[in-house]
Amino acid sequence: MTSASKQPHPIDHNPAQARFETTVDGHLAVLEYVIENGAMVITHTGVPEAIGGRGIAADLTRTALAHARAVGLKVVPACTYAATFMQRHSEYTDLLG
Repeated sequence: MTSASKQPHPIDHNPAQARFETTVDGHLAVLEYVIENGAMVITHTGVPEAIGGRGIAADLTRTALAHARAVGLKVVPACTYAATFMQRHSEYTDLLG
């Protein structure tokens, strides 16, 4: 597992479970994906209500997108959050697959 250190809460890539994850105040937040046809399909972004509103979903999404870019994957934002995030952040348009 690798950690990103820019966020106030470290985000780990857990390839065995196909997700990016962080634990904040004892609550696990995740971004789940599957790899299909050379693309990372983001299937779910989940942040418990108790730790919501802190930008955790955005940090998970940024980390996943940076990983996809680094390893040459396109991205299919199948979950609503990831789709909206990518629409609002045009710097990731090149990743859309």
